[in-house]
Amino acid sequence: TLTVTLPLARPSPASALRLRAACRPPLAACVRSNSNRAAIGHLHRQLYGRLYPVLLVSTDGSTVRLRYGEPKRILMLPLDSSTLPEAERKARLRRHFPSKPKAKEEETFEGIDLDTYKKFWKK
Repeated sequence: TLTVTLPLARPSPASALRLRAACRPPLAACVRSNSNRAAIGHLHRQLYGRLYPVLLVSTDGSTVRLRYGEPKRILMLPLDSSTLPEAERKARLRRHFPSKPKAKEEETFEGIDLDTYKKFWKK
């Protein structure tokens, strides 16, 4: 006996287009979720498509130019407060957390001579 195997028949390109068209939502529901979508306030992306030149400032004041994923001008590294002297560390804490303003005493009219201002009153 002679067995002949035939290659599997592929669907024609026209039938594949009909299948795709049947699965597609109607045109009114189309949403362009790509870079051509209008953005009024800012780009609604978590990742930007390019790298931007940024100035990196280290804790000792030295600067390095590098390329960063977000459009910023300056990046500052945080300062380690445990390496600072005690006096400078306390001064930085006072600047960051100022004391509460003291309540001012209200002025009283006991020490004011009202006769000197009598000419300004309406009659």
